[in-house]
Amino acid sequence: MELQNAAIIGLIGAAAGILSGMLGIGGAIVIIPAMALFLGYSQQLAQGTALMMMVLPVGALAAFQYYQKGFVDMRAAMIMAVFFFVGGYFGSKFATQLPQEILKKTFALLLVGIAFKMWFFDKS
Repeated sequence: MELQNAAIIGLIGAAAGILSGMLGIGGAIVIIPAMALFLGYSQQLAQGTALMMMVLPVGALAAFQYYQKGFVDMRAAMIMAVFFFVGGYFGSKFATQLPQEILKKTFALLLVGIAFKMWFFDKS
């Protein structure tokens, strides 16, 4: 791996970690588009790499900070983890069969939909 690409990957990871810790967003919202835009990764390669990175306990320290302050519902987290585990398996089987253009547009549509809902319809 070239030093320049390693530096870009490090910056992507740092930005995703900071935003994840600050805003509670999934790192993939930052990591997947950044890998595609700055490194030329295909949608599947970016998604697979982001998922492999998250297999390790990358969010453990951030989650522990929230837990210490009483901002974690452990029961909800465990239930979601089980369903996320199973859903991730079936979702990945489906995504690896789709053409890249459809997958990219689906991902972009999801991000725009979330942004639209939060911008116009969020209950404060």
